[in-house]
Amino acid sequence: MFDKLEDLVLRLEEVLNQLSEPDVASDPERFRKLMKEQSDLTPIVNAYKEYKQNQQNIEESLMLLDEESDEEMRELAKEELNDSKAKVEELEDKLKILLLPKDPNDDKNVIVEIRAGAGGDEAALFAAEIYRMYVHYAEGQRWKVETMECEEIGIGGMKSVTFMVTGQGAYSVMKYESGVHRVQRVPETESGGRIHTSTISVAVMPEAEEVEVEIDEKDIRIDVMRASGNGGQCVNTTDSAVRLTHYPSGIVVYSQTEKSQLQNKAKAFALLRAKLYDIECQKAHDAEAEARRSQIGTGDRSEKIRTYNFPQGRVTDHRIGLTLYKLDKIMNGDIQEIIDGCIAADQAAKLVKMNEEG
Repeated sequence: MFDKLEDLVLRLEEVLNQLSEPDVASDPERFRKLMKEQSDLTPIVNAYKEYKQNQQNIEESLMLLDEESDEEMRELAKEELNDSKAKVEELEDKLKILLLPKDPNDDKNVIVEIRAGAGGDEAALFAAEIYRMYVHYAEGQRWKVETMECEEIGIGGMKSVTFMVTGQGAYSVMKYESGVHRVQRVPETESGGRIHTSTISVAVMPEAEEVEVEIDEKDIRIDVMRASGNGGQCVNTTDSAVRLTHYPSGIVVYSQTEKSQLQNKAKAFALLRAKLYDIECQKAHDAEAEARRSQIGTGDRSEKIRTYNFPQGRVTDHRIGLTLYKLDKIMNGDIQEIIDGCIAADQAAKLVKMNEEG
């Protein structure tokens, strides 16, 4: 591990030297890659430098204890020694996590697709509430949310909604939301007061660049039509809605949220690219079934990941065994504690796997 860390220190110096070259700004792609590498390396190198400083503090404290007879100075040296030892252990754990292989998609924007599952209108109402939960969470992160497609029902629910979240590291956080979300509550439409169980599915896909997914124009049918629905943000009165049919995969995407046909077409292609890229990512994960099982958040889309129980005011994430009794706050976007738990569990599983392989 330490040989690798020394190499990273040298590499960061090289990157900083290249960034200081006068001609680097004239090559935007090279400049972007160097800035990205600097951003990735800096926290690792800083942690390693702090680790080495604390190791040096330990050596100096031990020397002082050997040589010093003054009791007050010895006490100070012991205190310094204990602090530095604790810090070294903490930094060792931190460095192991920082050196874990990074998901290449982590820094990307995401496209999130929510679909009502079992439960009819109640599932559609819950889909709309989960959509609002993510919008509130994204706003708290200062991310931008842009609706790409939605199919509403008259009572305020959504059969489906697709939206893009734009922000630094959006995929690294939102990927843990993929899966089936279950709600248990008495529907407003239920006069008998019985608790119903409904489900929705959430798919989180990294945004794909055009260079990552090539789409042959011969494989696409583009249909233009008038937007339809129950009014509101998803509808307009001109022939601006765009539907794309991708023959090889059978994927059909639809965009009608913009007044401009060109904008809807751009959104539809972005969604299609994300879906095709996601299929390739899923294939890669399937090829490494064991690795996939060890990772929280990149598992089977049909997996039930979370239950929202309204009568008891609780939310349970089944992957990590976490139950929180703050349903109202969570539905208002306060999901960071759940995401942090998923990240910690994911890192722990990867560390175990790395140690087994090492």
